[in-house]
Amino acid sequence: MAIDIKPTRSELQKLKQRIKLAKSGYNLLKKKRDGLIMDFFEVLKEAKTLRQDMTSEYINALNKINIARVIETDSKLKSIAMAVRNKPVVALQTKNIMGVLVPKIESQHHAQHFLDRGYGTIGSSAAIDEAAEGYEKVVEKVIKAAEVETALKKLLIEIEKTKRRVNALEFSVIPKLEKLKAFISMRLEEMERENTFRMKRIKQKM
Repeated sequence: MAIDIKPTRSELQKLKQRIKLAKSGYNLLKKKRDGLIMDFFEVLKEAKTLRQDMTSEYINALNKINIARVIETDSKLKSIAMAVRNKPVVALQTKNIMGVLVPKIESQHHAQHFLDRGYGTIGSSAAIDEAAEGYEKVVEKVIKAAEVETALKKLLIEIEKTKRRVNALEFSVIPKLEKLKAFISMRLEEMERENTFRMKRIKQKM
């Protein structure tokens, strides 16, 4: 048994408003997605540079510690390392990129003057100081790389989420609403023709 659906002009108007809102949301999400992708590639470029710098600093530090090991003994290096007082202090904050909160890491005491390291100057040497300075630079790059690569991951997650919402609106929600609007418009026209025909029949009988 067929069900006679009788929509109203009011329902059609509400549906048109829903379509308008869906298209507006779609356009905003597309702009957000495109903005996020642009920011992602900017951060990616920074991450690649940081990776190269970090590798370069690590190789440099490794060479310096190997020189220090030749000049000094391993036990002396371990003793000096244990005497270091100041450890890197890291403060985690956040910053906003296109509505996405990404980490901003503030760090202190990763690069120090040799007098502030705490192991004294009598038992030390220029080779040890250079090795310490080399690894302090590595720590600095590692902290910055952690900030940037975490931001990359968060941006990528948000891009994928936004893309799914854009695709859902473009290929599912809006087409279904448009199809329903076309059906209701056609059904209203049919009802109006039927009503006009009925009115003519009534006039003829009268």
